[in-house]
Amino acid sequence: MPKYFVMQKQMRLQYSFLLLMLIFTATAFAQNTSTEWSPEQQVELFGYCEKPFLIKELKISEANADKIGQINNWARLTKIKIQANTSDTFATDGEVEEAVIKKYKALSLSGDQLKTLTDRRKQSLTQPCALITLTANKTYDTIAKPQLQLLFRNKFRRTLMDKLEVNGKQADMLIEAEVWKQKEALEIIKIPETDFNRIRKTVTMYNDLERKYGFIGITEQQKEGAKNIFKAAE
Repeated sequence: MPKYFVMQKQMRLQYSFLLLMLIFTATAFAQNTSTEWSPEQQVELFGYCEKPFLIKELKISEANADKIGQINNWARLTKIKIQANTSDTFATDGEVEEAVIKKYKALSLSGDQLKTLTDRRKQSLTQPCALITLTANKTYDTIAKPQLQLLFRNKFRRTLMDKLEVNGKQADMLIEAEVWKQKEALEIIKIPETDFNRIRKTVTMYNDLERKYGFIGITEQQKEGAKNIFKAAE
């Protein structure tokens, strides 16, 4: 067998092995939710996760949005006191949540705004804010960026083209953006969870990723579809 074909076969075997490693060694890193951030950091955090939604989607005024942020922070601090058995007013988290709803109602929100707000709060108590949630695969750290991009191209290019109806160039740009994100995430997870800069850099990473998507020329539905395809393989 010619040497060229032997080398090709060895390279295919190597890529197959690496792909299997990537599938079985994915690791997720969530941001620390128990850290007592300063009041200024809490305001910043609220600005990342909830305030834009309240203003843009629920059409709540900025003043009321800020009040909602204060209510949410009050609830968080009160629950910390309950856990430490130092609260003189509340005995359970459920009592705190009842008080939160009463405080929301005092803001004179519409019925639809109040319902969406309370539903979103229930969801946020179990699901972290996506913009500050960091996920990474440590296996990617051992693979050079060009090689990782080739692995992703072999694995995802056809799927992206078929399922999202994008062309080859767009599929390649989606892959390039995802590989960039994975490498960025691996750098960010080196920052201690107690360092607020870890959250800031995570937010910057996702905002930069959105800008990269903007240059690809795809619809919002195609963009979300690509995210789901990459996420399903983590």
